[in-house]
Amino acid sequence: MEPERLFVVLLVVAVVVLLARTLAARGGVPDAIWLVVLGMAAGFVPALPAVEISPDLVLLGFLPPLIYHAAFFTSPREARADAVPIFAMAFGLTAVTTLAVAGTAYALLPSVGWAAAIAFGAAVAPTDAVAATSVLKRLGAPRRMVTILEGESLINDGVALTVFGLAVEAMTGGFSPGHGVLRAVQVVVGGVVYGLLVAVVARRVRRRVSDPMSQVIVSLIIPYAAYVPAENLGASGVLATVVTGFYLGTRGEGVLQPASRVAGRLFWRILIFLLESALFVLLGLEIREVLRDLGAYTWGTVLLTALAVTGVAVGVRLLWQWGHGPLLVLLPGGRHLRGLGFRERTVMGLAGMRGAITLAIALSLPRDAGPGRDVLVLLAALVVLATLVGQAPPLPLLLRRLGLLEAGDRRRVAAMSAREDMVRAALERLDAMADAAEVDERTAEAFRQMMELRLERLRYFKDEENAEGEPPGGRRVRAALAEAERAKLKELYGKGRIDGDTYQAIGRELDLAGPVSLVRPLT
Repeated sequence: MEPERLFVVLLVVAVVVLLARTLAARGGVPDAIWLVVLGMAAGFVPALPAVEISPDLVLLGFLPPLIYHAAFFTSPREARADAVPIFAMAFGLTAVTTLAVAGTAYALLPSVGWAAAIAFGAAVAPTDAVAATSVLKRLGAPRRMVTILEGESLINDGVALTVFGLAVEAMTGGFSPGHGVLRAVQVVVGGVVYGLLVAVVARRVRRRVSDPMSQVIVSLIIPYAAYVPAENLGASGVLATVVTGFYLGTRGEGVLQPASRVAGRLFWRILIFLLESALFVLLGLEIREVLRDLGAYTWGTVLLTALAVTGVAVGVRLLWQWGHGPLLVLLPGGRHLRGLGFRERTVMGLAGMRGAITLAIALSLPRDAGPGRDVLVLLAALVVLATLVGQAPPLPLLLRRLGLLEAGDRRRVAAMSAREDMVRAALERLDAMADAAEVDERTAEAFRQMMELRLERLRYFKDEENAEGEPPGGRRVRAALAEAERAKLKELYGKGRIDGDTYQAIGRELDLAGPVSLVRPLT
């Protein structure tokens, strides 16, 4: 792509991202909805250049970090407790949805062929929990539902991409059921083994890197080190990346220093948001070219197929949620499902929106996949649009009607209690150090006063009279105190009492700690 066109595309991505963030903040609608709407709208601006996205760019540039990030930040204890519904949905529901969507697409568009239809079904099958969980978390929905949706979304990506890879191989011919079984074993086992190997090596490397910036660079290399070689070895790069991310995510606290974790989280939040945003915008720019030439397909056929596929995907998920509960209770560990009633299963059934992963898989369809390739990409985009816009906004009303909103006080009090226990543990450790003469009494007393002050603040904010976690007028006071601190810092620098490096270092400390950290509760 010429530099001028590349600059315009990057500028469009930036404008759409900023506009989506602004609209999401004002209206309370998840970013993903605005991104898909604005991204597709951008594709119809005549002055913008046409874009043709390389499937290799999507597979190598977008998928590894997206999958690694989701795996790294998975909650292992909660996911293990709900392993039965997570794996049932990730494997069983994904397989059923793939076949149902593929059959629908083939019935309405027989010219695409079965292999391409199955590849399309694999693209539509995985859910993107970001939009749904952002709504559920903001409203205070039961944490268990959020955990199950996030766990399902993580694993079904690997399942769908494995099926997608086998379907793409089938497009080239020479594919038999026996070969498919052998390839599936090679793909799955090879991906898991290689992912564990990369994770172990990466963990040892990260132990020897203390600089936060170097840690960020290493963290960016890891998903590509897991994905690319695994694919070249004939294994699943997706499973390798998932295993690597999950292994390191469950052991990161002991490997990384606090400063590295802060920098890493901020970097990855920005990176993932930009990658997802770029996918929506690039897809919108490419769709304009697709619409110019639908080949042998009419608009009526495309819209009918999009509606049918969306209906099948949503309907299969709802039927699965309503009907699989009694069967899963019979499985080992299935007794844990008794807390998931009809209301919870209904919400999880309607929370299966499609997003960035579906777009990435669809865009990675080979360009020699047949005459229906561009139409399948368009259909995937329409399914994403329909599920995001049609399912995410009604979730708040549905949660309220079904009475599934938990009081925020319970979580706040639990968090405050945990922080109290942490401070008490620190005080006990301090007393033990003082008794063993590892620290002098004056130093011990100084730290003891600081910790006791923190403990007193936590007790105050946990008091039922301060249910909002802040005293009356607390926000105004905090803002005034923070302004005074920063004004004094600026004054000291202006008078030459501190140099520029000191000024920036203290400023970063204020940014990380938040305004007046001893007064403001860490909620």
